[in-house]
Amino acid sequence: MIEDPLLLSAALVAVMFALLLSGLWIGFSLFATGVIGMLLHKTNLPPTISVWDRIGDLMANSAWNSLNSWALSALPLFVLMGEILYRTAISKKLMSGLAPWLSFIPGRLLHVNVVACSLFAAISGSSAATTATVGKITYRELAARGYDKGLALGSLAGAGTLGFLIPPSLIMIIYGVLADTSIGQLFIAGIVPGLMIALCFSGWIVFRVLLNPSLTPRYRESYTAADRMAAVRDILPVVALILLVLGGIYAGLTTPTEAAALGVLGALCVAAWFRELNWKNLSEAFLAAVKTSTMICFIIAGAAFLSQVVGFIGVARALSSFIAGLELSPYALILVIAIMYAILGMMLDGISMVVMTLPIVLPIVVQAGFDPLWFGIFAVIMVELSQITPPVGFSIFVLQHISGHEPPFILRQSFPFFVLLLVVAAVLTVFPQIVHFLPDQMIR
Repeated sequence: MIEDPLLLSAALVAVMFALLLSGLWIGFSLFATGVIGMLLHKTNLPPTISVWDRIGDLMANSAWNSLNSWALSALPLFVLMGEILYRTAISKKLMSGLAPWLSFIPGRLLHVNVVACSLFAAISGSSAATTATVGKITYRELAARGYDKGLALGSLAGAGTLGFLIPPSLIMIIYGVLADTSIGQLFIAGIVPGLMIALCFSGWIVFRVLLNPSLTPRYRESYTAADRMAAVRDILPVVALILLVLGGIYAGLTTPTEAAALGVLGALCVAAWFRELNWKNLSEAFLAAVKTSTMICFIIAGAAFLSQVVGFIGVARALSSFIAGLELSPYALILVIAIMYAILGMMLDGISMVVMTLPIVLPIVVQAGFDPLWFGIFAVIMVELSQITPPVGFSIFVLQHISGHEPPFILRQSFPFFVLLLVVAAVLTVFPQIVHFLPDQMIR
């Protein structure tokens, strides 16, 4: 038995990472860590109640309370919407529709990566899906036209992370449920930071190309006004779907769950518009959505159980008191948390990072004077960083499959975009009103 809460918390962290490194599923690892924490803690229970009875009660209550949420029903719907769109020609249409409008900017079609990822992120909610869907088309096309492969891969790796920040976002839904924060406000709050990051990425591309024009082909594609107007038809279905999903939330006409249902309907219409609505695509989309949603819900249930155990045995309270005793300034606290997320991002996926750390981190952050809505956006950006950090950067593996380049090369090319994400996170920390601007407008 371990009586010291800080020593117990260290033991739980060691147990958790040992289980994760053993290859055990993340959900099982979270449940097992919670059980071991209860067994290691010296608990004074009545003689009629065993520790296993208490473990069973906590496990049942936490699983039910965490998953019995109407807001969480938006999650499988947004997953399904993204899976349907993933199986359409939407990325090809985005490439052909955006090219005439971006050809006059320094960097030309390299900006298609950023804009296409931003648009697809607004209808998929997944970083991996955004990177894979857009990258399959744009990378090969850019390489064939003579654009620098390194900058093309780096911009894809960076822009692909926007799938978590630009709403609808699966991470935001999970955060909203666990932190008891409005998912609609989280969606709206992510728009301005998402656009800031996209502009920073495009700005970096412009800067690199102005310094080294050889990164783009010598010949310049020429488009007429008629070509640009014709290209609008390829972009229109995507814009319409974005307005359908986010417009209702912003106007206060729909909840995120209702918007997700409309998004699935809209995705079916887009698939029909592209003439790719068939039984094969639909069955694959439904099966993939069930697998993904089940995996996420299992992780949420495990994290909720671990959260209750952490509270029951006093670890959260002890850690809060310990950090408060360090008398860190609010900015120093955020820096420590950012470093923690950067380290975790080297070993865990984004969803696991949020659900594992939130029960402990959020009370400390709120106690330091930060708003849960702002911290939700900050946490999402930290998760974005994990997508392009070794060795578990999912976007890196996706791009390795698409391009055939080894991870070290892709990591070098994506490093400037990693730095830009850090810069935006720092700006949002110093000026949190940027995050609150649109949600405040919505309330008014």
